[in-house]
Amino acid sequence: MKKKTNLLYIHSDQHTPYVMGCSGDPLVQTPHLDSLAASGVIFKNTYCPSPICVPSRMSTLTGCFPYENECWTNAHVLDSGIPTLAHSLGAAGYNPILFGRMHAMGPDQLHGYAERYVGDHSQNYIESNDKSSVDHGELTGTQGPTRLSLTKSGPGQNAYQVHDEDVVDAVIGHLNKLGQLKNEGHEDPFCLSVGLMLPHQPFVARKEDYQLYDGKMTMPRIQEPFSDKLHPYFKEWRQNTCITDVTNEEILRARTAYWALVTRTDILIGKILKTLKENGLDNDTMIVYTSDHGEQVGEHNLWWKQTFYENSVKVPLIISWPGKIPPKQINNNIVSSLDLNATILDALNAPALPRSRGRSMMDLMTGESKWEDLAYSEYCTADGYIHRMIRMGDYKFNYYKGMPGQLFNLKDDPDECCDLFGLAEYADIQKTLQNKILEEWDPEWVETKMTTKSSDYTIFSSWANNTKPQEYYRWNLLPEMDYLDEVPS
Repeated sequence: MKKKTNLLYIHSDQHTPYVMGCSGDPLVQTPHLDSLAASGVIFKNTYCPSPICVPSRMSTLTGCFPYENECWTNAHVLDSGIPTLAHSLGAAGYNPILFGRMHAMGPDQLHGYAERYVGDHSQNYIESNDKSSVDHGELTGTQGPTRLSLTKSGPGQNAYQVHDEDVVDAVIGHLNKLGQLKNEGHEDPFCLSVGLMLPHQPFVARKEDYQLYDGKMTMPRIQEPFSDKLHPYFKEWRQNTCITDVTNEEILRARTAYWALVTRTDILIGKILKTLKENGLDNDTMIVYTSDHGEQVGEHNLWWKQTFYENSVKVPLIISWPGKIPPKQINNNIVSSLDLNATILDALNAPALPRSRGRSMMDLMTGESKWEDLAYSEYCTADGYIHRMIRMGDYKFNYYKGMPGQLFNLKDDPDECCDLFGLAEYADIQKTLQNKILEEWDPEWVETKMTTKSSDYTIFSSWANNTKPQEYYRWNLLPEMDYLDEVPS
């Protein structure tokens, strides 16, 4: 009987695809990701299901759009009755194991994984009473979309790096055990998912990494100063997050730290890949690297995610499978993280998920070129933002309920500086793309569902605060893990 293919699936948090050497960044040091890309294929146009953590991750797991999961915010709970990538891999005979980050809310912290180690730093339940283990010490408040994350940036320590080091140590220990079993004649197929927190803000990196870029960092290329000419959403967003005017010093510090955190992510991934090879486990192993969403890093004068601009809504995607996927491929087709879900299952001969919208990319990687260049993303919030994006061919259309849309020709305008919305000569393509967005997605229905979920949130929050449910998959974040070497003046 033919041995099953192994899977090593590495999933980071908030990594824009443009900050990698293999993506053309001349400054960043990512030798391990660059080598991985050279051994397989890098997808240059991969879109996340949502430019925010939980809905993107849950959609990548299920292969369903956020509206189908009814999971739009970081407080929403994925229905345990929806089968996931892990369920399908388990059904195919694997023992799927997760190390580290998943960011699922609610009592189901497995969603199909048979085993889980290290866990998330964050609470398993909405507004859990135990706040001590999410206390970021002197960096409290810098992990969210607030100006404070730019003000308190620079050299120091980000607790998320400590988390990821624990995750990687656990993965290395497991791979060493698998190597020992192999030497003893027991070589069962493995199926490992590795969830990292980096390079998510706080924009604070250890000095050894920060110094690699200190004094070398460049300013963002795409400048869009605050004014009344901004799209209404971005004007409100920048006002609400206090980034109407960010100093050059803050910009350079935050960007320097982010590049440093990407390098640290690469170093940690390199340790996993080295251990894989040292144990002779790299043969017939499909290795995947991706992230849940991107990071604006100051482009368009924006930070974090929460937008459909390319830095935020695109993610890195590298797939390496020596002997099965030809090396040194650069793929420019438009794909989605949902397609990655379907691709992994197809490659590992696991059953397709009945509800999945994903399309297998195996033919794209092995010579076939027939593909529809199409991807969607959603961003909906409890305070009334109901947004959806479509990328089809050269065009991207962004729908904002109650606001003007945005239309970009990314072939002619890759920096998204020339909004074509409302121009007569683009009326047909605008109508086509808006109709496709609204074919199965009803913004009024979404808004109603969001209102209901906000009411549910109140009950769940009070319940968690009063009952103090035990959290079985939780990494212990300590306040002293977060600090700056010196507080910026």
